[in-house]
Amino acid sequence: MSDIRADEHGTGEAGFGDFVALLKPRVMSLVVFTALVGIAVAPGAVHPMVAFASLLFIALGAGASGALNMWWDSDIDTIMRRTRRRPVPQGRVAPGEALGLGLALSGLSVVMLGLAANWAAAGLLAFTIFFYVVIYSMWLKRTTPQNIVIGGAAGAFPPMVGWVAVTGGIALEPVLMFALIFMWTPPHFWALALFMRDAQGRDDYGRAGVPMLTVTHGRRVTRAHLLAYTLALVPVALGAGITAIGGPLYMAVALVMNALFVLGAVRIWRRDEAAAAADDFAVEKRFFRFSLLYLFAHFGAFLAEAMLAPLGFGGW
Repeated sequence: MSDIRADEHGTGEAGFGDFVALLKPRVMSLVVFTALVGIAVAPGAVHPMVAFASLLFIALGAGASGALNMWWDSDIDTIMRRTRRRPVPQGRVAPGEALGLGLALSGLSVVMLGLAANWAAAGLLAFTIFFYVVIYSMWLKRTTPQNIVIGGAAGAFPPMVGWVAVTGGIALEPVLMFALIFMWTPPHFWALALFMRDAQGRDDYGRAGVPMLTVTHGRRVTRAHLLAYTLALVPVALGAGITAIGGPLYMAVALVMNALFVLGAVRIWRRDEAAAAADDFAVEKRFFRFSLLYLFAHFGAFLAEAMLAPLGFGGW
């Protein structure tokens, strides 16, 4: 264990923005959006205040997970270029403060979601936080190259939590929304791993001792896995379109986005490492950025179908 995790005292004055950063607001925005879609597409009516409260407490749960992750990963965050400017490795927030905030928000978010919506949704949110912090961060991330494959489930639960907040139960549609994010996560993060290197060209994850696929099996194998998971993602994305939450608009979006996503994955798979390094991994960076648009486009189309349905246009 590194010294930074044992040090319970920050070396600088933490500002409000530092505590906001602990909650990983960019990740939280994706969680809130997919949870909102889960609420919007769920059958049955829900009071707007219940929907708002559910979103708020799901967001707090996501923030709690981020704070606990930054507490646990403070040692490797110091090493990695992508994470070394976070408030804990920079010494602006003490690890103990991140731990305390994460635990407090975890309890608050779960209890309040149970009171605002139902205890099934609260239980699923509690499991999501546990999965991300304990199963992924504490166990999988540092022990297996399947870390991001299995651990991706943590980011896939929010639309399911939103659905359960409305209905109190599970159906095929939230499972497919879960599967869409779950299958999307490995290509998204492997693209990031392919271009995350320091000034000397050393793999960021390798320097931190994280057994990402690029470290354990090499970059050629990572490129092949990225393509394989992208191809496996296509039937999941299209399959969701023929359920009650899909429709012609969603299918049109899915067909275009998946064709472009597969094309990008094929380009990455065919890449020569020397050529990739020569252009500063431009193809990999474009694929990573496009992967974010890919996910937002699919869930945006789900939301559009739900909004058009009362007008007689959405759905099948």
